[in-house]
Amino acid sequence: MPFIPHTEEELRQMLDVIGVDSIEQLFDEIPAKLRCGELQGLGSGLWEQDITRLMQDKAREDGQPLCFIGAGAYDHHIPAAVWQLASRGEYYTAYTPYQAEASQGTLQLLYEYQSMMTELMDMDVSNASLYDGASALAEAVLMAVRANRKSRSRHILVPASLHPHYRATVRTLVKNQGIELVEIPYDRSTGQTDLQALAQHTGQDLAALVVPQPNFFGVLEDVDVLTEWARANGALSIAVVNPLAMAVLHPPGEWGEQGADICCGDGQPLGAPLSSGGPYFGFLCSKQTLVRQMPGRIIGRTVDLDGKEGFALTLQAREQHIRRSKATSNICTNQGLMVTAATIHMSLMGADGLASTASRCHSNLQLLVEKLTSLGEIEPLFSGPVFHETVLRLPLEPRRVLRTLAAHNILGGYDLAGHYPELGNALLVCATENRNQDDIDKYRLKMEQVLASRRQGACATMAKFDRE
Repeated sequence: MPFIPHTEEELRQMLDVIGVDSIEQLFDEIPAKLRCGELQGLGSGLWEQDITRLMQDKAREDGQPLCFIGAGAYDHHIPAAVWQLASRGEYYTAYTPYQAEASQGTLQLLYEYQSMMTELMDMDVSNASLYDGASALAEAVLMAVRANRKSRSRHILVPASLHPHYRATVRTLVKNQGIELVEIPYDRSTGQTDLQALAQHTGQDLAALVVPQPNFFGVLEDVDVLTEWARANGALSIAVVNPLAMAVLHPPGEWGEQGADICCGDGQPLGAPLSSGGPYFGFLCSKQTLVRQMPGRIIGRTVDLDGKEGFALTLQAREQHIRRSKATSNICTNQGLMVTAATIHMSLMGADGLASTASRCHSNLQLLVEKLTSLGEIEPLFSGPVFHETVLRLPLEPRRVLRTLAAHNILGGYDLAGHYPELGNALLVCATENRNQDDIDKYRLKMEQVLASRRQGACATMAKFDRE
């Protein structure tokens, strides 16, 4: 709420009813050594209008930078109606729909969300969301290990080109459960999963193969080959996809001859603002044969005794409902509000709208690459086809370039040095439909100035060397 509604008299009355003298007494069970004491450096209280002005001034200090960063979170346009509707009280404060008779609106919305996701991914079933894309992949890995009864190895093949944060999250969540993640290198020329390296695992006992589309470099994988390789080797295939890309690419249900077994990813491109990193939501879909192993909740549509349509929690095999040892997940968390926004977003955009957005993103990326490579010192690092984002090789360290660009209100991309030092001066750049030609021209101009400063600095250094 935007203000504190209780007066001192009302606080006193509530404390009297509870039977304590002060609010501090409500927390007397907290040991004194754990308390932080008085907070230092805090100013006196301000009036509401002064607080509003202060926060607006702070926001203006951040500026409104042009964002060319992707790396798993994307600056997409969100129609105004999405959050105008999602912020209504009946959605914004809705709790878990345990009582179907009192939660028909929430249940119907979740049912519609599931229907849209299964259509977008061409899969049979979808759950009603998870915490984020990384934890969704961890759940998919656990699901695959439970479901693949032909495998006893608990080995999961994971491409090195998968998002580094996803790999780290999965490793954290499964490392103590006897599951081994086996990394598959990427081809240094194409940026795709190295098929020769993958072939070395032919015939081994494997639980699943993770297939990103696109991968962290923005490169499109040969998903048909990877999915069929997994099936031929008795492994389940786990697709990790950008949902927006599925509006223009073949969805996981069409990969290979029989489609991927499980599909997951982050739903942020579907109506969730960047918001400094969240909240977002994870989605998880699968074939019907695996539905009993799916974590989270599934909403079903039915009819009551009078033949009227109704919605109910059809599957909810969580530790809250059944014996902990029998639960499909003890860690999954749904993101109902973000799913509400995504459902409204997909309804407003429709299939054509999503496809148009994806196409504009790709066109803008092509224009960005064309503009930057025309400077003569920048070139694409990989030859594989890309969507939405790509890796460029720079003539100097990306961190220096990004620092200078940021000073001019341009977020120029993602430095890969921390996760992929073997790539050298590699910068991951992205251009969504929110960028226009003026934005891209501004980026090119500032990049040109950065490179010119570098050349001038090098010439000055050489001149000094010659004089000496």
